[in-house]
Amino acid sequence: MNHPDARRSAPATERNREPIFAALSSRLPVSGGLLLEVASGTGEHACHLAPRLPGWTWQPTDVDDHALTSIAAWRAHLGVEACVLPPLRLDTCEFPWPVERADAVLCTNMIHISPFAATEGLMRGAKALLPVGGRLFTYGPYKLDGQHTAPSNEAFDQSLRDRDPSWGVRDVAEVTTAALREGLRFVERITMPANNLVLVFAREA
Repeated sequence: MNHPDARRSAPATERNREPIFAALSSRLPVSGGLLLEVASGTGEHACHLAPRLPGWTWQPTDVDDHALTSIAAWRAHLGVEACVLPPLRLDTCEFPWPVERADAVLCTNMIHISPFAATEGLMRGAKALLPVGGRLFTYGPYKLDGQHTAPSNEAFDQSLRDRDPSWGVRDVAEVTTAALREGLRFVERITMPANNLVLVFAREA
């Protein structure tokens, strides 16, 4: 969809935001806090979901300048400045991150569209920002025990690797191992529509 301003829209974001909201709203502490979103993309998740999470302030981030402009445009268009902070540039591989702390971290559709070093950086950064017990939520397609969960995911994986050999659908075990190396324990795997999963991790002491 084209907008007359700098807003961008991703059809997949509109389709998956309700299932992601259901996963978050039932697992985030009711006490609220700051949710850091890594790789916010268009900004639609932040600006549509944050107002529905009472007590939570959303910090959107992205590494791409066009994404940051889109996030700011959605923030202004929907008038959600009270619960969505201005977007920040964040590259998971560059430290320190531009955020000092977070009560929860969300990362959607980044792990398969980036080198694995970005995932390792995500784990390192989440560990540094989260309190003990704080949760990291990652959303996207994954393999289980080396196998794709659907033929469509296998085809998608190949298309990603054709675009960039360092990209690709990761195995849950591979991502979990990277998290454990940084002191994040695996908590839960949530089955989502369209052959996607949410993986939940928590910071250890």
